[in-house]
Amino acid sequence: MDISKSLIVGFLVVSSLLGGCASNSAQEQAVQQPSTSQEMGTAEQAAVDTSDPRDPLEPVNRVVWDFNWEVLDAYILRPVTVAYVTVMPQFARTGLFNAAQNLEEPANLTNNLLQGKVDDGLDSLARFLINSTVGLLGTIDVASKIGLDRKEEQFGETLGVWGIETGPFLMLPFLGPSDPRSFTGDYVDGFAFPMSLLDGGLNFARLGISILETRAQLLDQEAQIEQAVDDYAFLKNAYFERLEFRVTDGKSGDKAIEEEQLDDFADFEAMLEGTDFEEYEEPEKDDDGS
Repeated sequence: MDISKSLIVGFLVVSSLLGGCASNSAQEQAVQQPSTSQEMGTAEQAAVDTSDPRDPLEPVNRVVWDFNWEVLDAYILRPVTVAYVTVMPQFARTGLFNAAQNLEEPANLTNNLLQGKVDDGLDSLARFLINSTVGLLGTIDVASKIGLDRKEEQFGETLGVWGIETGPFLMLPFLGPSDPRSFTGDYVDGFAFPMSLLDGGLNFARLGISILETRAQLLDQEAQIEQAVDDYAFLKNAYFERLEFRVTDGKSGDKAIEEEQLDDFADFEAMLEGTDFEEYEEPEKDDDGS
């Protein structure tokens, strides 16, 4: 299915659902309107106390999440991923994914330098040169075999290091969880060499391979979403903690993030995005499922 058509269908579905939610909300408010100004003030205060300041668009975001998970993923992304894993040999999958990641090394170089990480930036440059030549256009990760590990940094993370806040949480149709800072960073990274030289078909193939590989590694972990008391809240909390972890390189200001909290941060960030997949240990869920 063409992405533009998917987005149009998603917009129409979301609009109709939001219309129904708005009408129901209006009727409930009319029935349950406080009889006194004191009661009204208490109700308003309770609404403020229970809201998430990071997510002012939560009613819309929840509808989009349901559409992404129950429609786009269930009927498009997951079936395509299963077919891809079934048909494509493992060595071919690994080679294609390595090549897609290799194209991002110049962006890693730039962002490492912008964050003052000169050594990591030089590692990214060396990885790109070695894998693009000896590694046969990046299909073989020779650099990792000689001790040059990938030092991924995105421009959204660079903005975070510079002190720019994320802005409100956004659940985007097809693209999944995001925020204005990260969305802007992804757009800027897309202009980095050599991705800026790729035509539409090659760039779409690069994104497609990344999405399929990250989704493939989630096939055995889907039950974690299904078992969550509030899957949306769990995803959102994991997303913000994941961002904080990446921006601070494993530190979170005055409080350290425990390793066992990090298992699903990359998992759910990668659910409908074409980002890298990293494995962490399983987090402990609170009573509310978040």
